[in-house]
Amino acid sequence: MHFSLLAVCSLLTAAVAAPAPSSKRHVVHERRSRLPTQWRKNAKLHGDSLMPLRIALAQSNLDRADEFLMEVSHPDSPNYGKHWSAKKIAETFAPSEETVTSVLNWLADYGITSDRVKQSQSLNWIHVNITVSEAEGLLNTKYYEYKHSSTHDTHLACDEYSVSEDVRDHIDFITPTVHFDAKIKNPRKKRSMNDNQIAVAKRQTAAAGHNVQPGIGHSIGSPGDASLPKDGGRVPFGTILSELENCDVSIVPDCLRALYEFPPYFPANPKNSFGIVEYTPQAYLPSDLDMFFANFSPSQVGDRPIFDSIDGGLLQTEVESFDYNGESDLDLEYGMTLVYPQKVTLYQTGDLLEGASFNNFLDAIDGSYCTYDGGDDPNQDGIYPDPYGSGYGVYKGPENCGGFAATKVISTSYAYNEADLTPFYENRQCNEYLKLGLQGVTFVYSSGDYGVAGNGGQCIDPVTGNYTNGTYGMFNPSFPGTCPYITSVGATQVKPGASVTQPEEAAESVIYSGGGFSNVFSVPSYQKSAIAIYFAEHKPPYGPDRYNTSEHSRGLPDVSANGVNYVIAIDGSFSYVYGTSASTPTFGSILTLVNAARLDIGKSSVGFINPTIYQYPGIFNDITEGGNQGCGTPGFEAVTGWDPVTGLGTPNFPRMLKVFLELP
Repeated sequence: MHFSLLAVCSLLTAAVAAPAPSSKRHVVHERRSRLPTQWRKNAKLHGDSLMPLRIALAQSNLDRADEFLMEVSHPDSPNYGKHWSAKKIAETFAPSEETVTSVLNWLADYGITSDRVKQSQSLNWIHVNITVSEAEGLLNTKYYEYKHSSTHDTHLACDEYSVSEDVRDHIDFITPTVHFDAKIKNPRKKRSMNDNQIAVAKRQTAAAGHNVQPGIGHSIGSPGDASLPKDGGRVPFGTILSELENCDVSIVPDCLRALYEFPPYFPANPKNSFGIVEYTPQAYLPSDLDMFFANFSPSQVGDRPIFDSIDGGLLQTEVESFDYNGESDLDLEYGMTLVYPQKVTLYQTGDLLEGASFNNFLDAIDGSYCTYDGGDDPNQDGIYPDPYGSGYGVYKGPENCGGFAATKVISTSYAYNEADLTPFYENRQCNEYLKLGLQGVTFVYSSGDYGVAGNGGQCIDPVTGNYTNGTYGMFNPSFPGTCPYITSVGATQVKPGASVTQPEEAAESVIYSGGGFSNVFSVPSYQKSAIAIYFAEHKPPYGPDRYNTSEHSRGLPDVSANGVNYVIAIDGSFSYVYGTSASTPTFGSILTLVNAARLDIGKSSVGFINPTIYQYPGIFNDITEGGNQGCGTPGFEAVTGWDPVTGLGTPNFPRMLKVFLELP
């Protein structure tokens, strides 16, 4: 929380805190074990100084959130497809009347009258202007000024605080207290567009048995981001192979249509929409789109995506290379071609200096998420207005909180390692995918390109929790792929020398389909049977030093699509590209066509699809060959039924369409 300590100390009040009620026993609510780097305790604050206290109220019905989502997503539910409005979600999860009354009564017991108290519009916060002495009595603590040794910024905080025992279950947390939510970053020069990757914080902080690395979040999309697609080299001029008999060496849009049996020019519905998320500095080149369209979809020459700029998102023009244009060109060339004439929205997120995270994007399509559970983490998420730099590509406007509509399907070809983030951070974000799923939004995320290893082949030392050199260690699943409320997409390939009418195999050319088992999330109800059958019939030959062997954790991916030998137009030439970065927009495109058909007959979008696809695995082409090696092992193997290499398999559009059209 930013505010001027000088201003606080200059505002005096004659109010005197009421004595602490003798019957109220305080219990410690939060405690900080150490100060953040470079912060030092300075002076004790004057008791009459005013401070703005914010109390985050415990939300209602979070324990039933999964149940609510299943009600609108499970094919056997009478409420299937009856998605909720944002208003209904806000009201359902708002704090209960008992919670609000209990906290207000607690404040009143300490002499803080109702005329000084305000509840936020989102209903989740209580705001009260209070003196330091009142706050110290209320929370049984002492407040100090803390100063940052480098920037000399000041912050108001305490070491721990307590609340009355009868309200502890009604309060999530209180600020300002132990949280240093106004974290300070050293001023940075404008990120050079010639750098191989963004510099991330070197300091590591322990969390849940693993050293998480601050800064990973908003480095998404930088040229060193290992979740970007892999460059397979230029296609020699004049040798573009577009015939179906060449799909084992060159994947073009018609190959995908033949593999998964969906038609071109599927009729559009005006209510339908497909969104693709990109993170600056990744940017498409209009000339590349036209070059691709001229060869594979001539009627689209000149077509462009709907452009939504989030937190200063822009199509950077300083550098044109595979590292800066490969992801966006790939996603849009195939996404736009496969769903045509449906429209595609490009969510371009983050400026050139701060960058952005998945949370920054979620903030923009759901304003309530900006403050949900304490808001974003400045160590991981982009801070706006951009606090450093100026000029080209630096966004000085306010953070986008709401204002952008969510499309029916949202495809993201980027991912973190699950181990790069704290469980709290991941659970907060995962709950947001749940809430958007309640509104009928489908999220598809790539599962990774390094098999059982993490981005760049990173594996985890089972003793220290640090990353190894990739030749040994625990498997390293991706996030959000391990979140139970998104659909994780792995990669397959046409077998060398095979035709599009023959079964594919797991991707083993340049990339290996990301897959495995979460170390954070439990197995969701819709996946329990598939996981149980997998372990009963195909138990992997590894121990807990390799992966989570509990048999009760979330498995990924859920599905797959081809991710090898894609032909894309980039920087004026044709290149080959590899990755789940390719399979994800392909799968999202197919779901967009399913949505068009449902909307045409007056039905809702498919929304969260996982309960349906696990109930009807026959709508997929089961992949039973190939593996996803990594960490010095062969990884897992593709087998009959669900497996942690290709999930349930690749889509069969006619079967998929039939099942989804028969649902309410």
